[in-house]
Amino acid sequence: MILLSAEQGLKADEIAAIVRESAVTVLTWLKRYLAEGIEGLQDAPRAGRNATVTAEFRRCLLESVRRRPRSLGLAYSMWTLQRLADYLAEKTGIRVSDETIRRELAKEDIVFSRPQHTISSPDPEYQVKKRRLKKLEMG
Repeated sequence: MILLSAEQGLKADEIAAIVRESAVTVLTWLKRYLAEGIEGLQDAPRAGRNATVTAEFRRCLLESVRRRPRSLGLAYSMWTLQRLADYLAEKTGIRVSDETIRRELAKEDIVFSRPQHTISSPDPEYQVKKRRLKKLEMG
């Protein structure tokens, strides 16, 4: 907008049509540039919610996810994002969504996927019988 005004000598309405903004927006930016120079074009800091995840929470998350739940006295053997969120809420007092847990783990290159369930049998001939069944299905 600034360059179109300075170099091309275009008016606010003409600039607005080019950049697909309102003339009021164009004028606001031009005034800010005239008053403050290039620094005036930076967005001012905005108010927002403080980060929920603290360094201590992140440390606790990483410690927990690297251990088996049963070793922490829990009744299950595998972590899910929701179980981690619940466990950490109890342990730290900070409640976050499972999506927040997923994002925090992704920052450490830890990715959760659905567990792959396998069926096994104590029968010593289980594998032989399984192969035989597969051959029957295919043949």
